[in-house]
This record gives sequence, C-alpha cells and structure tokens, in this order.
Amino acid sequence: MPGIAKESTFGKGGGLDGGPAPTLADLTARLVAFRDERDWAQFHTAKNLMVSLALEAAELLELTQWKTDQQVEAALAADPAMKDRLREECADVFLYLLLLCERTGIDLAAAAAAKIETNAAKYPAEKARGTCLKYNELP
Repeated sequence: MPGIAKESTFGKGGGLDGGPAPTLADLTARLVAFRDERDWAQFHTAKNLMVSLALEAAELLELTQWKTDQQVEAALAADPAMKDRLREECADVFLYLLLLCERTGIDLAAAAAAKIETNAAKYPAEKARGTCLKYNELP
C-alpha cells in the first residue's frame, strides 16, 4: 500500500516530518507502550475495546449528523477544521482497532488482505460494477 513503510520508521521521521509512514507494527508498539506506561492494560479487555471502538465510530458518524452528502463533501473540501475533526476521529477508531487486534492476537494487515480477497470473490467486478446489491442478490 502506498505510504506504508515495510520497516520500522520511528526515530527516522515516523511520517510526521515528511519521512516514511510508520508500519502497523510500529504504531501498535507505540500504542502499547503508551497504554502500559499508564497501567491501562487492565481496562483493555476485548469487550471494553469493542465498546470503545463502537463509541469512537459513533463520534465519527456524528460529524455528518443532519447533513446531506453534498454538505459533508463541501465541508470536507472547504473547512480545514472539519477535516481535522475527521482525521482525529478516524485516528481514534483506528487506534482502538489496533488495540483490539493486539489484545486478541489478530494480525490486522493479514485479516484485511484476506477480507479484500473474500470480497473480490463475493463481488466479481463483472457482476457488481455500478450496483449496491448484496453479493447474494447479484445476478
């Protein structure tokens, strides 16, 4: 995937100063260190992380509440504060997902790659192009 480094990048820019972006392993290690320095692992059960992930996803949805698609697109294009809020909420969702995967022993990159392959089989381009039908409703 473009922008995702294959080796550790923290201490070499970490993506923050224009250097290579950190890997999932880098981010997870940094997040686990942050958690452990605060003795929060005791609260990070699988259930609690799932709840927190859902709550953060709801905060992401809240950004678009009562707005049309056009209003959302216009705000994202013209309002840097809206883009910043979106960026922060996306990061919150992502970080809880990393913590959940770390807690449950799931390799997120491998799971995502497998899911893309599964979806490609369920939704062949020649049948699914231009339609929002569910895979079991495709012709």
